[in-house]
Amino acid sequence: MRTGSTGVVFDESALLALGSGNSLASQFVSNTEHGPTRHVYVPALCLAAADGMRKGLAEHVGALPAIEIVELDFAGASTVGALLRDGVEWRLGHAVHLSRPTLDWPDGRHVVTVEPDRYADMPLVRTIRLPKQR
Repeated sequence: MRTGSTGVVFDESALLALGSGNSLASQFVSNTEHGPTRHVYVPALCLAAADGMRKGLAEHVGALPAIEIVELDFAGASTVGALLRDGVEWRLGHAVHLSRPTLDWPDGRHVVTVEPDRYADMPLVRTIRLPKQR
């Protein structure tokens, strides 16, 4: 992370909103394209969950150059496994892992979501709520 950089993590609800034309979700992506200090991260498990609900969404998101799709590495698999044992849904686990503070992101990254209540009891997870659009 560079000094002054901001990063957000899109969960599957944010990806579905983006695919439906949600203006705020689109604005996050657009701002990323125009600023080298802004980053949108998509956990691979969230992308898989969203694509399972809306066919073709993975191809759409994967074609956006401003979005970085993050694979599930060993640390992520270990964290997601622990979250699963604690009753957290698998599709949220990868977003939780990416949102928590790391050496590169000491303040963590906000999870962009339509459903912030799903993260309410998770330590160190901050959210940005996307409004539901019709």
